[in-house]
Amino acid sequence: MDREEIFKKVLDCAFEVHSILGPGLLESVYEECLIFELQSAGLIVEKQKSLPLTYKGLLIESRLRIDILVENQIIIELKAVEELTDVHLAQTLTYLKLSGCKLALLVNFNVAHLKNGIKRVIM
Repeated sequence: MDREEIFKKVLDCAFEVHSILGPGLLESVYEECLIFELQSAGLIVEKQKSLPLTYKGLLIESRLRIDILVENQIIIELKAVEELTDVHLAQTLTYLKLSGCKLALLVNFNVAHLKNGIKRVIM
């Protein structure tokens, strides 16, 4: 399955979770439900994947974690906030850079219509 096919499945799963739960819950609830949907769709998922950080050859044990990594190709960064900000986008871009992935989905579940809470991020 190519990256775009995986991405479409990821979107379908996110829309399914939002259509059932709607806005107003904690990020961790959406994360668990989305992981369930992704796995049910036959995708390989890692949650809270730690990202190593190297600074001038020094390996730093950081607390950076990808919310969800799908098929070792697509990062999903979840939010349940009033609105997405530039800081959320910067965080997602940093995760792409550090992980070597090229595609991410930044999802804010705290919206009435999920299409208004989704941002595709490409590196």
